[in-house]
Amino acid sequence: MKLLSKKAMCNSHGQDSSYFLGWEEYEKNPYDEIRNPKGIIQMGLAENQLSFDLLESWLTQNPDAAAFKRNGDSIFRELALFQDYHGLPGFKDALVQFMSEIRGNKVSFDSNKLVLTAGATSANETLMFCLADPGDAFLLPTPYYPGFDRDLKWRTGAEIVPIQCTSSNGFRITESALEEAYRKAERRNLRVKGVLVTNPSNPLGTTLTKKELQLLLTFVSTKQIHLISDEIYSGTVFNSPKFVSAMEVLIENNYMYTEIWDRVHIVYSLSKDLGLPGFRVGAIYSNDDMVVSAATKMSSFGLISSQTQYLLSALLSDKKFTKNYVSENQKRLKKRHEMLVRGFKQIGIRCLESNAGLFCWVDMRHLLSSNTFDGEMELWKKIVYEVGLNISPGSSCHCTEPGWFRACFANMSEDTLNIAIQRLKAFVDSRDNKDDIQNQKHSNKKKSFSKWVFRLSFNERQRER
Repeated sequence: MKLLSKKAMCNSHGQDSSYFLGWEEYEKNPYDEIRNPKGIIQMGLAENQLSFDLLESWLTQNPDAAAFKRNGDSIFRELALFQDYHGLPGFKDALVQFMSEIRGNKVSFDSNKLVLTAGATSANETLMFCLADPGDAFLLPTPYYPGFDRDLKWRTGAEIVPIQCTSSNGFRITESALEEAYRKAERRNLRVKGVLVTNPSNPLGTTLTKKELQLLLTFVSTKQIHLISDEIYSGTVFNSPKFVSAMEVLIENNYMYTEIWDRVHIVYSLSKDLGLPGFRVGAIYSNDDMVVSAATKMSSFGLISSQTQYLLSALLSDKKFTKNYVSENQKRLKKRHEMLVRGFKQIGIRCLESNAGLFCWVDMRHLLSSNTFDGEMELWKKIVYEVGLNISPGSSCHCTEPGWFRACFANMSEDTLNIAIQRLKAFVDSRDNKDDIQNQKHSNKKKSFSKWVFRLSFNERQRER
């Protein structure tokens, strides 16, 4: 008799993905400048550690917030006892204002339509529970965040059907790719309930254009399905074009209060924009009252602590701080991004042109032993075990083309990033040297063969004479 449930014993969590396996190898042998200088450098983790000093400075200047005080008096007991799954009103108000600020105040959000969740992972899964039944499908453009295989499918029973995007147009979403994905779902007898996009994209580091957003809205309107726009990287846009939210395009196209107005849902988090993944702060924003009601009830399985809400409501309400933080953080991200792109370019490795995020989408197709996913895995293992870098292979992101990798740059110091670049340079140089030796051997064999043929021909002529 089996003592565990089918869910506990199934392997649909996605833990066997190379994305997670790379993390496991890093954890066995983590790089440390002093204690383990030959360890693996973690370039597979999209964390923003570039602006902690700004947050720590604010905490020093605002000790009451961190000490759970209001006007000098402790509210520890109040916070310790409060656990309403609707959340602290002050925090929800501050969060929607921060979301508007990041979007250039072109969009305003109503805190009554916001549902708090324990991070974006919980937000995306909760939306799946609200919008899809087991066996229903969502369409996702490739490449996409490997964790979606876990977040969207594992417990909900939903299916993912890829929208195949390619490097020929910079992995942009096209109408033909959308229609083909929809037809593929139909051929599998799957009911399509919506499209989910990350904007800015993880792993591409690019923002969706207005043209793409309008295409998506037209598509979901025609098919009468939902659109989930995961916008957790919206505050990391460090270069033009600027970030455009799905909500902004809805308003510009006068979709307010039409049938599609209730079928567009936003996911947000403070994990990337503020660099606070450990605080587990996520949110769902929806104009559909039934979705808000159902998601709020489900949020009781993953609440944000009252203490976290209180602290962050004070921080986000400080408009002078948030304005300076967003601006300075984007400058630091831009500088670090340029450092990685420049360093890789000097060793002959190109990155997809990008303007957001905490990573680059790196083209290593020329380093493959064969233009296959087996060739990609062979190269990835060499980079992890021989070079000592954990980067994420494109196949873990369901990329259709072998040889692309995601490399993160914001979760380490400049010195560590420099070491990572130098390690990769040494690897590429050693491969080039081996190729030169092989080419020289091949050339020598060709010369020897030519001489042998010449001598043979000469001797034959001599005999004929």
